[in-house]
Amino acid sequence: MSKDLQGLGALVTGGASGIGLATARLLSERGARVAVLDLNPDGVPHPLSGYRTDVGDDGSVRAAVESAARDLGGLDILVNNAGVGAVGTVEDQSDEQWHAVLDINVLGIVRTTRAALPYLREAARSRPGTASVVNTCSIGATAGLPQRALYCASKGAVLSLTLAMAADHIREGIRVNCVNPGTTDTPWVGRLLDAADDPEAERAALNARQPLGRLVTVDEVAAAIGYLVSPAAASVTGTSLAVDGGMHGLRVRPVPVS
Repeated sequence: MSKDLQGLGALVTGGASGIGLATARLLSERGARVAVLDLNPDGVPHPLSGYRTDVGDDGSVRAAVESAARDLGGLDILVNNAGVGAVGTVEDQSDEQWHAVLDINVLGIVRTTRAALPYLREAARSRPGTASVVNTCSIGATAGLPQRALYCASKGAVLSLTLAMAADHIREGIRVNCVNPGTTDTPWVGRLLDAADDPEAERAALNARQPLGRLVTVDEVAAAIGYLVSPAAASVTGTSLAVDGGMHGLRVRPVPVS
C-alpha cells in the first residue's frame, strides 16, 4: 500500500466504528499518525490513539483536539465523520430532537474544525499541500429520502457548509471537501434493520434502492476519503464525492421479477 501520507497527523471524529474506523485504519496504513475522537474510543485498535470526545460540547472538542494535535506532533488532516441518524417526517420529531441532531451533525463539524484550524494553518505553512478537511455528508443532501426529513436537512447543511469552508480557507492552503455515501452497511443501518418488522425485506429494499443492487461498504467510503486527503487530490477542493452505487445520478430500469 502507498505510504503517501507518511508522517502526517490525522484526526477522525466518530472514528471508533463504521466509516470512521475504516477511514482511521486506512490513513494509518498509508503512513499517517491517526487520532480518533469518539464518545467511546476504548476499543480503538493500535496504532490508532483514542480520545473521549463529545462533539456536542465545545470544551470537550477543544481539549481533545489540543491533546491529539500535541500527541501527533501536528495536524494535517481532519475528517469530520461523527454524526447521528434520525427517522421520520417533519411531523415526527420535536423541536428538541431537531436541535439535538443539527447540533451534532452540523455544529459538531463547526466545533471540531474551529478547534483544528490553527493546526491546519500551521501545516499549510510548514508542509504545503498537506492541510485538508473532509466532511462525511450523505446522499440525503442531494436526494429526497422517505422518513429522513431531519437527517436530510442536516446533511444538506453539511454540503453547503463544506462549500463555504472551502471558499473561506482556500487562500490559506486548506482544502475542504465532502463525501456523499449512499446507504452504507454501518452499525447504525444494522440497528435500523434489526428494528424493522421484516429485517430481510428491509435490507432487500435498501439494496434495490441503489443501482448497484447492494449497500455501500465502509471501506469504499474510506477509500474516497483517503483520495480526498491525498497528494493526488491537490487540486480538489469544494467538491462532494458521491459513493452511492449510482443512486443520485442514475435512473436504471427495475430488475424484472421472474
